[in-house]
Formats: sequence, structure tokens, C-alpha cells
Amino acid sequence: MSNVLYKILSENNEKVSSNLIYVSKARYEKDWHSTLHSHPFTELFYVVSGSGNFIIEGETYHVMEDDLVIVNANVQHTESSKDSNPLEYIVLGIEGLSLLLEPEHKDEKISEYYSIHNYRKSREEILHFLDLLLHEVENRSDFYDTICQNLLNILILNVIRRSKSNLVISTQKNATKECTYIRNYIDIHYASPITLDLLANETYLDKFYLVHVFKKQYDISPINYLIEKRIQESMNLIENTNYSLSDISSIVGFNSQSYYSQIFKRKTGLTPAEHRKKHRKKI
Repeated sequence: MSNVLYKILSENNEKVSSNLIYVSKARYEKDWHSTLHSHPFTELFYVVSGSGNFIIEGETYHVMEDDLVIVNANVQHTESSKDSNPLEYIVLGIEGLSLLLEPEHKDEKISEYYSIHNYRKSREEILHFLDLLLHEVENRSDFYDTICQNLLNILILNVIRRSKSNLVISTQKNATKECTYIRNYIDIHYASPITLDLLANETYLDKFYLVHVFKKQYDISPINYLIEKRIQESMNLIENTNYSLSDISSIVGFNSQSYYSQIFKRKTGLTPAEHRKKHRKKI
């Protein structure tokens, strides 16, 4: 019997402190809206097929299959393509780090905003990890979030290995002000039509990131906070006014009385009518 033991040496151990916010796969189609935007976190794009352009801080860069595009936090950017060779990519939203990759040519400067490198020689390996990430988030089996985080770390370290890049851990934008603004906005405008897209536009934050930081701060998503606010206000109207239940559901922002009744009972254990009977005050 033969046995070979390989010891793990840790003197060159690179530590990655980051948080995977989302994974998405996109393909250019006619309804694609190319609008400049930014996020308070890093985005990592891998071009699976096709070609197109990335507009980053006012400059246009052509990208093609197997290009890895890293756009750091708070950098304005957008993507565009053509129907003849549509751009298809996988993108990761990563909180907690910025990636500064060394340029391929010595006369080029390292940009603090972005980096574009081609990984054709490593395509199979990189796509393997990206496909695993997509599989995990699509199926959401037990421990998928932990597995995704570990896959992200493996992917980043592989990128560093292939490019000999410099990894810089950054302090991300504090979203407390934006979260407070959204909560106050909902408190004031709860009766108006409010969507996640509208809230994202109000704060110039990506909607997935907005949900992430709002829930982290208040332990509830923005939409669930909106629903609870509407229910609380409707309870006050039920107890203190003669408005019909139909009118109340409309006043606080619900489009459907039946949906309002379902949500009300789910939150309080009583229907609106039962709540009125139990808590009715003389008016």
C-alpha cells in the first residue's frame, strides 16, 4: 500500500471578506434599456457569449466572449449590444470588496473604477463555478447561501491566481441614510402606489441591494414594511371612523378588498369586520 500526504501551507493564504448579494444571467434583447447607473457594491460580469459595449464613467469599452468585467462600487456604468451578436453574461453583486486588477501591459495604469480581462484560457473553470452558483440560487436547497458564499470566494481567488491581481478590501457605502429615507417615504406615502422599482429610483440604489440593506437594518423587507404600515393605519380607521371596510382598504392603498382582508387576518388573526366588532369605539 502506498500513501502520499500533502500538507497545506498557509503562509500565502489570501483571505476574502465579501458578501454575495445576487447572481443573475442576462441576454441582450430588443427591450433592453441601457441606462447609466451605479451601485454601492462591486459587480463582476462574465461574458458567456456575444459582444457589446460597456460604458464606464463616460468611456466606452468593447467586450466580447470570455471577458471578465469588474465594475467597482459607486461607478456609473451601463451595457449595450446589437441583435446580430447579442451580449449574454452572468453577473454577481458583491458587497465588501473592490477588485483592482493589474493591467496586461506595463504602460497601462491600474484603474480604481473597473477592470476588463479576457479569460478564454480559463473559460471552462470559471463557467463551472458560475454555473454552480446559478444552480444553487435557482434550487435554494439546504445551506445554498453558505455554498454560494464559498463558491464566490473560490471564484475570486481563481481570478486573482489567473491575473496575479491585487485584491483590495473596501469599506462599502453606508446605506443607513437611504434606509431611513425609504422608511420615512413609506410612512408618508403608504396610501400611494409604491413598488420596489419606485423605491430604488428614489434612492438611486439597485433594488436587490435596497432589499438587502433595508432588511439588514430593520429586519423586514421594504414591501413588508409597507404592508404592515397599511394594516396599522387601517386598524386606526376601523376603530375610530365610520368608513366602510371597502373604503378603508382603498384609503390605505390596497387595490383589492379581498386581498386586504386576507392580509389583515394573516397579520392580526381577525378579519377587518371581526376587528371592528371587537374594538369598536363610540363615534
